[in-house]
Amino acid sequence: MRIRLGLGKRQEVSVIAAMSRELIEYGIPCLWDEDRISKCIFDSDCVVLVARDVRRVAGFAIAEFCDNKVHLNLCAVHPRYQRQGVGRRLLEWLESSAQTAGCFVMNLEVRVSNANALSFYKKYGFSERGITHEYYAGREDAVRLTRKLKAIFPSTVSC
Repeated sequence: MRIRLGLGKRQEVSVIAAMSRELIEYGIPCLWDEDRISKCIFDSDCVVLVARDVRRVAGFAIAEFCDNKVHLNLCAVHPRYQRQGVGRRLLEWLESSAQTAGCFVMNLEVRVSNANALSFYKKYGFSERGITHEYYAGREDAVRLTRKLKAIFPSTVSC
């Protein structure tokens, strides 16, 4: 398996939206439709990152950068590629970009019932900030997670 990471492309929007419906938004009204994902691709404050196995989408992440924080809106890996480091690579890429952009914190929400995702994020240093009740369409609570990012300071430049 040869996974490559890159920015999302317009022609991948329908695949990303379908993965979001199937892997993240199952059982609730879908908020991440093709139109919303397309807007993120062209929004300079957002990153749509895609993990590709040749031409197949193996996983994706959508993050929004604001001031000194980055919010991970969505992250999913196709079941065929889970537990093979794809999620870790997506997270590391976003963290590196966030640090370069001057972000010091990464935040996200996960369904209370999603034990696998909670375990994954905790393994990578995220800690619980609390619970938001009925966050998912008034049907399910969310665990709010946060992780402090290491600051990257530019090397001293002499003129």
